[in-house]
Amino acid sequence: MNLPNSITMSRIVMIPLLLWILTQHFPWQGHGAQEITASVLFVLASITDGLDGYLARKRSQITTMGMLLDPIADKVMVTAALIALVAYNPQVVKVWIVVVIIGREFLVSGLRSIASTEGFTIEASELGKLKTVIQIVCVVSAILAHGWRQWQFGVLIVPVKWIAIAAIYFTVLVSVISAIDYFVGFWKKIDHASRDRRKKSFVLSRRKTANTP
Repeated sequence: MNLPNSITMSRIVMIPLLLWILTQHFPWQGHGAQEITASVLFVLASITDGLDGYLARKRSQITTMGMLLDPIADKVMVTAALIALVAYNPQVVKVWIVVVIIGREFLVSGLRSIASTEGFTIEASELGKLKTVIQIVCVVSAILAHGWRQWQFGVLIVPVKWIAIAAIYFTVLVSVISAIDYFVGFWKKIDHASRDRRKKSFVLSRRKTANTP
């Protein structure tokens, strides 16, 4: 197994560890230890998300296994974290919010699967990339908001809970908009591919008719 795939596998291993930290079975609870540990672990896992792809391209180690595991690891990591946060911090992470975000992931994955069978690809849009960054902020801030309502540094006050709430609703907004963007892009390509097939079929049928004695 090459280095990029090993990094991807390490991200998968981090998922059950993160879920364990966000439960009452975690031994070091109180004084923010649980929240900080979970946040640091999730940030590290998020960093490996970009690192494995970068190394695979730089070292020319793009493999079928890596192409399969990388998106699976990304989606399972975020999905697992959001589902755990419904129980861990229900004041911030509501069930319907998680349903919308996860539903968007299923929709985009389905569109990409159909596009692949039709012979074209749907590349990640700028909105999709923004959604990924916002999701990281959303998950980390929601974890921290479990232990702190706000941080105060002298006269500076950081409203942790309100940042978490704003981040998660912004994540929902960007998720919905990016899903629509992906669907529009998919529809244009599938419509174009359908027209090309009809045109090709028409040309072939004309040639067959012309060659018929």
